[in-house]
Amino acid sequence: MQINVTTSTENKDVVRELTRRLNLGSENHIARIALAYSLKTKIKLSITQNLKDSKGKSYKDDTFFGKYKDYYIAIICQHYNFHKSNTDIGKFVKMHVDHGLELINKLFEDNANYSGFDFLIDSIESGISELENSVVGLEHVDNFNQNIQKTFSCNPWKLLVGNDEEAKEIYFTPNDTLLYSNTHIAVAGQSGSGKTYFAQRLLERIVTASDFQTNFIFLDFKGISVSEKESDEFKNFFKNTQAKLIDTPHKPFPVNPLSFIDNINANNKILGINKFVDIITDYAGLGKVQVQHLKEATKLAFDNHHSGKYPTIKEILNNVYEIAGDKPSTLTEILIGLSEINLFDTNSDGSFLNQNYYLSLSGDLSRNVRFTAAFLVINYIYNTFMNMENSIVENDIKGMRYVLLIDEAHNVFKDKKSKEILEKILREIRSKGVSVILLSQGIEEFNQPSFDFSSMCETAFLMNIKSKNELKVINKFLGFSDKESNKVARSMEKIQNRQAISNIKEYERAKLFNVI
Repeated sequence: MQINVTTSTENKDVVRELTRRLNLGSENHIARIALAYSLKTKIKLSITQNLKDSKGKSYKDDTFFGKYKDYYIAIICQHYNFHKSNTDIGKFVKMHVDHGLELINKLFEDNANYSGFDFLIDSIESGISELENSVVGLEHVDNFNQNIQKTFSCNPWKLLVGNDEEAKEIYFTPNDTLLYSNTHIAVAGQSGSGKTYFAQRLLERIVTASDFQTNFIFLDFKGISVSEKESDEFKNFFKNTQAKLIDTPHKPFPVNPLSFIDNINANNKILGINKFVDIITDYAGLGKVQVQHLKEATKLAFDNHHSGKYPTIKEILNNVYEIAGDKPSTLTEILIGLSEINLFDTNSDGSFLNQNYYLSLSGDLSRNVRFTAAFLVINYIYNTFMNMENSIVENDIKGMRYVLLIDEAHNVFKDKKSKEILEKILREIRSKGVSVILLSQGIEEFNQPSFDFSSMCETAFLMNIKSKNELKVINKFLGFSDKESNKVARSMEKIQNRQAISNIKEYERAKLFNVI
């Protein structure tokens, strides 16, 4: 698409005057500055109301855009929610150039002592401020300094899940791309149904099938009990997977949660710091003043480190004390909770992704600390993998790097921030060779008002639950049609603990089998 830009008649002399005033040399520069200045106001212009004549200063396509034409078009498309093929894009570029010229010219007319140098410095400072105060939210942030290498396996996951009434073994292969579009798995079952037992067997078989190249983290929101630690099932699980138990708060998790931030590239660093601040703000319910204190304290902590070193949450807490005093606050409370009981091993380099871990979040921790710590770990995993190349597909088998298993996932479903990032993970991270396995006590917990988590899991296993008669909800969880309701009903009438029905492609739908 060829785009030649011509200003309005009234702006022909304005181009010349502003170029002189800002000492820009060529008259091309002021047009680009005007375009950016107009778009910065976030105003949306109308062709019918704002398009003026084209009898002023003319710029040819390559003169105006140079080699950055695609970027300019992308900005216009994002601003107006256009597709790049929209034939009116050139008109919108022209309108914003005219609009920007008028705004800048009026600024100088209204401020006789305002110099071109003042304008440029103020604009640069304003842009930096916009970047520093931008809301990153849940999006992953770029980390060009990330050096973590993650093993992967293209072995097919031929996983034993149980046997039928004739003791015939049942297998399924979730990373076979001819059968499954993703490797996410939803498991529902009430306490005592064998849900955790089933999950542990799945992880054991994934680790074995991948020759220990695909690793996992088992995130346990309820916390592991003393009796569970001493049971043969758990001992065998840790032996077979070579997993390490992190029993908070007695043992730190091997990651510095700040190390998802790019501490070399200045722009990426600002965005990463903003995301960290946003996480803490959400869980601690901070006010505007405390948010600013946290942001300043975090920036200062990074500024005090060089050569790629990362600060600790303890250092941020000390900086908060220096900035705001040592009076107790919700900000200091959450930072104390995250730092003083050594939840994180801040000397770790993030290599935990190449090992297997069971993270037990003790109920002894306050809710804010427990959920913030879990979110920081999940965010680290999400951000790290999103900065990796997509995993490969070899002979129709998806190469798999990692499994994120969340037990008692209803805790995540009920927490707004965790729910939102989990939704993003389910949508985005599968291309990176990461599987998410969600365990919850009931199927209704998967179907939240804003998002149905089971719909993003290609495979579902339904074990013994309380709401056996809610066939419509069950069918939705399993992705079954109404015609299959009778078969589902018969199976659910007979289901016992350590039995399940599923939608796997390698076994008859809705037919009971024994979990082994």
